Amino acid sequence: MFDPNKIEDLQYSTEKQIMDRKSARIRAVDLAIPIVAMANADGGYLAIGIEDDGTITGIDAHEKNVNELLRAPFDYCIPSVQVEPKTIDVMDCNGNANHVLRMQVFPSNKVVANQADDVYLRVGDKSKKLNFEQRLQLVYAKGVKFFEDQPVASATINDLDLDYVSDYCKKIGYDKGDAEFYLRHNHDFITMNGNEEVVSGAAILLFGKNPQRFFPRARVRFVRYEGKTAEVGDRMNVVKDVKFSGRILEQVKEATAFVKTQIREYTKLGEGAVFQTTPEFPEFCWTELIVNAVAHRDYSIGGTDIQIKMFDDHFTVESPGILPGLVRVNNIREFHFSRNPKIVELLNEYDLVKEFGEGVDRVYRDMAAAGLPEPEYKQSEFMLYATLKNKNWGNEDTTWSVVNKHESLVISEKQPEKQPEKQPEPSLAEKIEERIKNVLSLIETNPEMSRSEMAKALNLTENQVRTATNKLKDRKIIHREGSDTDGKWIID
Repeated sequence: MFDPNKIEDLQYSTEKQIMDRKSARIRAVDLAIPIVAMANADGGYLAIGIEDDGTITGIDAHEKNVNELLRAPFDYCIPSVQVEPKTIDVMDCNGNANHVLRMQVFPSNKVVANQADDVYLRVGDKSKKLNFEQRLQLVYAKGVKFFEDQPVASATINDLDLDYVSDYCKKIGYDKGDAEFYLRHNHDFITMNGNEEVVSGAAILLFGKNPQRFFPRARVRFVRYEGKTAEVGDRMNVVKDVKFSGRILEQVKEATAFVKTQIREYTKLGEGAVFQTTPEFPEFCWTELIVNAVAHRDYSIGGTDIQIKMFDDHFTVESPGILPGLVRVNNIREFHFSRNPKIVELLNEYDLVKEFGEGVDRVYRDMAAAGLPEPEYKQSEFMLYATLKNKNWGNEDTTWSVVNKHESLVISEKQPEKQPEKQPEPSLAEKIEERIKNVLSLIETNPEMSRSEMAKALNLTENQVRTATNKLKDRKIIHREGSDTDGKWIID
């Protein structure tokens, strides 16, 4: 794991989202570009006095220029960027005692530009200049405070597990004070509003004794279906339904440990008459989808939880919220923007968020290496869907056959392919059942959706949605509380 306090990591670590090396000869106006880019993203570290190839040239011979560089966050960034400089003793490439300037750049809650009024965003190891549309999107994203920083009504320090905070302080090597001191002096976990003590959402989600008391749907739900689609009513095909609550770290660890027991394995006879076993999905891929959902979901959406849905032929993670900042489905491999930077930081400390901004790209690469289809990302008005598809039941050499659907798969000899039978067009009754299923899925996601909103989301008429909701009420699956405009749907 990258440690910004170790000169070896600053010298040899691959330049990435949160780290960059610069010569002490760089002009202050040019240094402002990576400062702006990091401030607009997740922050990061600049190691000044180390060349791109890791050669330590130091800063001692460039005292005048270094003084200019120290003013770059103030003189060449609009608005000013918060930085924390630190001088590190080193031995330079000539064997002389020297120094490296490590500049920590903090993320800004405003859009930062340089003196030329250009806006940059850190994308992987590059500082990307934004066009007008991208800049406008960043303005919108930065215009809203992080929800994790918002105060939680009626929460006090007594709602936080100080023993858990102490363990975390030991984990990160924090030795400036006890657990209460850490909470009051870091990340605004606890602040004062006049004479009133205020506890942030991040503090409750990360360190709370019972986070679900304040955020009831801040949890992970695993649902396993028999078959390839989710059915409702008499055809309900749920075979497992497990919920994971507690603090963020607990949810991630427990959910991923449980899902690992549900991932099936393919076994075939390989070279030398030795059986080879392969999981249906690479472990990094499905783990990354779950961790990303927990780290980046929109916790201001209280009507639903993160849902992991496993089917016979695919695996989907549904995360509440739209993609933040500049991230879109078509650039998700390249762009990274943390909706919840404090949550991301803690998960990174436990090596769960392994690669800032690079995890999604690795999911694509690992799926391709396993001979599996590309992951699919789909964005609705209020939910992000990330899907992995498993191996086809047949290929050129072999046919996969199911031995135990919930344990493993073994390979059998390939049989002559049969021509697929032409499927009949669905009947009107089947179409209505499909609408009912889709309407129920929307209600599960957002109980406050109106019929007109459902109709728009599903490309149906309001009468078709009304028919579906009436059917669900007749089957005693849902009922309505309140008026058509101000009420909400309740699942019985």
